[in-house]
Amino acid sequence: MRLSIQQLLENKGIEAKSEHLELLKTRWGGMQSLRSNLEGIAIDDADIAIRNIPGGDHIDN
Repeated sequence: MRLSIQQLLENKGIEAKSEHLELLKTRWGGMQSLRSNLEGIAIDDADIAIRNIPGGDHIDN
């Protein structure tokens, strides 16, 4: 049984608004589709993470 995004967040003590859950579901689906076709790729190259840098919207990479 797969847990929903809401259940995963609740298990970590995080409450998200319903509109945020829809956005998270969409983004998670996009990341899963990116990871779905990685045959023959080293697992380290397939590691995907989300980083949140508070106030980091002004940082240029």
